[in-house]
Amino acid sequence: MTNTSTWLITGASSGLGYDLAEYALGQGDEVVLAARTESAMRSLADRYPSTALVVAVDVADPHQRESLINQTQARFGKIDYLVNNAGIDFLGAIEEQNEEDYRKVFEINFFSAVALLRLALPAMRARRSGMIVNMSSMDGIASLPGNAYYSASKFALEGLTESLWQEIGPSGLKALLIEPGSFLTGIDERTHFSGTMLPDYDSTSGNFFRAMQNVRELSGVMFPGDPKRAAMVLFDQLTTNPSVHRIILGSDAMNRIGAKIDDLQKDYDASKLIAHTTDFAHV
Repeated sequence: MTNTSTWLITGASSGLGYDLAEYALGQGDEVVLAARTESAMRSLADRYPSTALVVAVDVADPHQRESLINQTQARFGKIDYLVNNAGIDFLGAIEEQNEEDYRKVFEINFFSAVALLRLALPAMRARRSGMIVNMSSMDGIASLPGNAYYSASKFALEGLTESLWQEIGPSGLKALLIEPGSFLTGIDERTHFSGTMLPDYDSTSGNFFRAMQNVRELSGVMFPGDPKRAAMVLFDQLTTNPSVHRIILGSDAMNRIGAKIDDLQKDYDASKLIAHTTDFAHV
């Protein structure tokens, strides 16, 4: 018997997914690296031929998702950690963005993650062991103008995962949300504007878009997080039987989420005097 764990990580060709895969392999664990771009994952897997498996997959394709789970089970016999890390983003005001783009954001960021965890859960339940790790974002707690659909997809993932950990807890399983801040993981190169820019949104979504265009010059400000450090912290937190349901990564995430909590507290306190007045009157 060994203590080796098996990780299935989507979006593993770059960024946090790649760095987490690399760190887990370095700790002696087994890792399935899954993403559409195979070359970067292949070079990493070649360093760990007995414990790494590369699967080129489009997580939006139902048949490829099922094949990914089956290949993982066939190679390593189990999934201890399913890390739903694959994600995309388009910029633009709500009115500006193309419907095909924001639907794709939800397909990748939300529906694909849901489909994969549903495929992984039966074997986890049978073993009474396993963890679903859903990669959210500080944007899944606090929205910004110009990035509404990405935030909405992460808000949806947050709500689903809250239900999930309550549903699977009695079976001995866990579900967690990871809420990173801004890490320079290549997302800036994969983020594009959607639709037609409208003058009325120039000071909101327009400002956001221009900032992203200058991201390389402002990387130290806009992307303060070190993805390799994040991978080390994340691995440590996930493998020490966490009792929390959320893990926040990055000082900017702490600041933005903290500000959102303060705003929620103000709204909650302001509603105390009126909330009970909407109940049926008791005789």
